[in-house]
Amino acid sequence: MTKHVEKRTVDMQIIGEWVEPGARVLDLGCGRGALLEYLVQTKQVSAVGVDLDFERIAACVERGLSAYQGDMMQLMREFPDGHFDRVICSRTVQELGDPSGVILEALRVGKALTVGFVNHAFWKNRVDTLLRGRKVRNDVYTTEWFESRPANPVSIADFEHFCEVRGIEVVRRVCLGGNWHTPSRVLPNLFAGYALYDLRK
Repeated sequence: MTKHVEKRTVDMQIIGEWVEPGARVLDLGCGRGALLEYLVQTKQVSAVGVDLDFERIAACVERGLSAYQGDMMQLMREFPDGHFDRVICSRTVQELGDPSGVILEALRVGKALTVGFVNHAFWKNRVDTLLRGRKVRNDVYTTEWFESRPANPVSIADFEHFCEVRGIEVVRRVCLGGNWHTPSRVLPNLFAGYALYDLRK
């Protein structure tokens, strides 16, 4: 099992624990549908995904999933308040042009929102930037700056400040160490490599 697949598996397991069986779920930036397929198989959810990339949406359809190619904000505006039991934004928020708008709209259409992201303030990222003076390059950030993702690197401290400012309730969170397996309970903004949040408005 590759490191990427291993990390994706841990991510899916935690998200799956927060999803009620049979729930209506919207996945923002659903990619190729691995997470949605997992939730359909393990929790029998009613799943909808949205992504800008046509090839990713085609992969979702091949998996038998309902998925739309297009802008996630436009899609969410089509739904009434509280239509979904849970909206999921896993490894997507740091790439959004308007993360605040997307999160607030997701909290309108969803009764709960799961947000997962790589913690840019992880100590290895800090050391790498300090020593090399260049964009971080590691197992998570694999690209050069000119072909780079994410556009808006976010830290745990940044995200929690955002939630406080916007009046968003953090129901629970899980912070994982650099191996994405071990819980990081002490100084997570420094020692956690990945974080997951369960949010309500």
